[in-house]
Amino acid sequence: MSFSSLKIRISLMSVLRNSLKNDIINKYTAVLNSNDVYTFTNTYAELCSKLYMMKNPCADIVNALSCDQNPLTDSLNAKNDVILKSADNDLQTISDILKLKTEDFYNYMKQSFNYSDISKDDFPELPIIESLPFKSSYELLEYYRKNGYGFFAKSQFFTVNSTGDIIPVLCPDMTKLSDLKGYERQRNQVISNTLAFINKKPANNILLYGDKGTGKSSTVKAVANEFANMGLKIVELSPTNIQAFPKICELASKSPYRIIVFMDDLSFDKEDSNFSILKAFIEGGLTGKPENMLVYATSNRRHLVRESFSERQGDDIHVRDTLETVTSLSDRFGLEITFSVPDKDEYLFIVNELAQTYGVQDENLNLLAERFAIRRNGRSPRTAQQFIRHMLTSNQNT
Repeated sequence: MSFSSLKIRISLMSVLRNSLKNDIINKYTAVLNSNDVYTFTNTYAELCSKLYMMKNPCADIVNALSCDQNPLTDSLNAKNDVILKSADNDLQTISDILKLKTEDFYNYMKQSFNYSDISKDDFPELPIIESLPFKSSYELLEYYRKNGYGFFAKSQFFTVNSTGDIIPVLCPDMTKLSDLKGYERQRNQVISNTLAFINKKPANNILLYGDKGTGKSSTVKAVANEFANMGLKIVELSPTNIQAFPKICELASKSPYRIIVFMDDLSFDKEDSNFSILKAFIEGGLTGKPENMLVYATSNRRHLVRESFSERQGDDIHVRDTLETVTSLSDRFGLEITFSVPDKDEYLFIVNELAQTYGVQDENLNLLAERFAIRRNGRSPRTAQQFIRHMLTSNQNT
């Protein structure tokens, strides 16, 4: 294989040009573009070291292509022969890069730099890399249609950091629906709405409100996990980072996935700028959220804005304005689901369901569970889970 022609073909990559930023392809390119023997051997050794540390270099490249947004992804629904042909050429170039062997690099060093003091045995052995799973642009096109593409292909869960960047969650909460006990009616409402959203049917933004520890946040995360294989993504957005909402909307508008923006413990002290931004983007602004995005929020209060008694005092017009302000955001959630503190029977039902799941047996289970709840913050699914963990720990220590 001619290194000079390969270097030119790399420089001519167009449709899949972003793949040149991939660490592996980038290091191959750096070796090919070396101007002296010392740079060549050094970058070649770095390439080998990089590949030695990777379990599956091909999978890394496929992932880079999956997370890419390029002319091919932009023309999924409009066949373009020029783009398809260029993508074929790019795939062939990437494939030829990955076929390079130790012998190819060694011979290139001797011929290009007239250097033969190093034997082939001294050359680090280049690992064999699997072939790409797609041989043509049509196969890559089908891969994109089936698996999705772009920014949100990087992960299932995302969060927004303190600088406003949207980043994948490395260790997401893997709570499953089967882990949650009780509150079947509330959970089924969230499930039904989410399935409608995934199937591109009319669906609502959801506000899950009620007492702490009742499983509001866990329900959203469990639903996201349940339907991850159906193209559902979730972005957790802190109320303090609402300024990132427009950026999320922009990325979502270019994505084939269905995206839930999850705002946990949403509340405001007053109608500030964040309040207005969120209200406009959820519904009512000129540039609202895209059709493939919904907002699921949890809160301990239905109206989301903290009120004082003084704000309800005054003439009728003042009170009416205050109430309209307070409800103006919560009214934009088409579905409001209440999670109330369970009564004794429901609490003990949750305890017994969890005990059965984890194999906890005790003839005084209900009595102990009630005592545990009294010592803690009262009855709730969270208290029930803490009680079962306490029992498991106690049984291990006896």
